[in-house]
Amino acid sequence: MSQPTPQRPSHDSPTVAPESVRASDAEREAVVERLRVASVEGRLTFEELTERTEAAYLATTHGDLEKITADLPGMGAPGAVPAPLQVQRRFTAIMGDCKERIQGRVDAELELLSVMGDIVLDLRGAQVPTGEVSVVATAVMGDVKVIVPDGVAVELSGYAVMGDRKVLVREANAGLRVPVVRVRAHAIMGDVRIVDDEHHAPVRRALAGWWGDRKARRGK
Repeated sequence: MSQPTPQRPSHDSPTVAPESVRASDAEREAVVERLRVASVEGRLTFEELTERTEAAYLATTHGDLEKITADLPGMGAPGAVPAPLQVQRRFTAIMGDCKERIQGRVDAELELLSVMGDIVLDLRGAQVPTGEVSVVATAVMGDVKVIVPDGVAVELSGYAVMGDRKVLVREANAGLRVPVVRVRAHAIMGDVRIVDDEHHAPVRRALAGWWGDRKARRGK
């Protein structure tokens, strides 16, 4: 009588789901480029571009990358949405206040002048096809505040005479291709501040985080 052939133990690796495959640096850069194109087409605001770019660089798997672009069409898809018209370029406050939240396209240098007044310019909702914004801010016995998305890189130049120039943003990771805000700030007995959402409304963000954590615990 023949003996049964012993079964050899299987050493095959377990099947890995496609979305669980580790992402490469090249794949992350490809997603960042896709986000840039979506911004050019007017599909993403400056804040969305910045948030998703940061998420792309932090992604570890194909699934993470797919979530970032799930609501975007493929590169070169027909029916691209034209970016909104160019917004106002000059903002002035002379012995008064000027508060603006930009919603249109920014593809030229913005000029801010405050003379014994206050200017608050919010860039988070802007369309920024190039991924870069240039601002010239002058404060003469007044204040200028520019609100930028969390995660942008800020390059500050200019001078202060009996005044202050401050950058209050979370520092972007060096070497990554993140959106940029370049500010030439001239403060003469005044203040020019560039702040991100975290520093613009820290109490609101803290409350939002607390409420989100509470809802997550209640949902368990």
